[in-house]
Amino acid sequence: MENLLERTSKLKMAALSSKHDVFQAIADPTRRKLLKLLAEKEMPVTVISGHFPISRTAVSKHLRILADAGLVKERKVGRETRYRLEPAPLLELKQWLTFYERFWENKMAMLQHYVENGEASDLKLVESKHDGEEFKE
Repeated sequence: MENLLERTSKLKMAALSSKHDVFQAIADPTRRKLLKLLAEKEMPVTVISGHFPISRTAVSKHLRILADAGLVKERKVGRETRYRLEPAPLLELKQWLTFYERFWENKMAMLQHYVENGEASDLKLVESKHDGEEFKE
């Protein structure tokens, strides 16, 4: 049986790992730009800060949120901390978007049909089972 210290430690780790989810982390445009920048190569905060019109402290806070969501990993090299993209958590986002992709594809097919045929008379409205929105087939 686990002792109290081990259970407490596991609970703290679970709370930390869920402090920021992927969706919250990428909601901010600055953090999305950080991810794009770090996709190219590992960098220290001093170099990263040079790419943004905000303070190094602000960049560090954004990096912390990304790290809390598991999107960025830190690595100490001497006195310097370097950051790199950790893309695995983005799979959650990809899976979520994949579900909604069928609606985009449906709308693109309708647009293509309209452009090619110049008519929308044979297109019909159907109510989606999702969110009560209407979609055309």
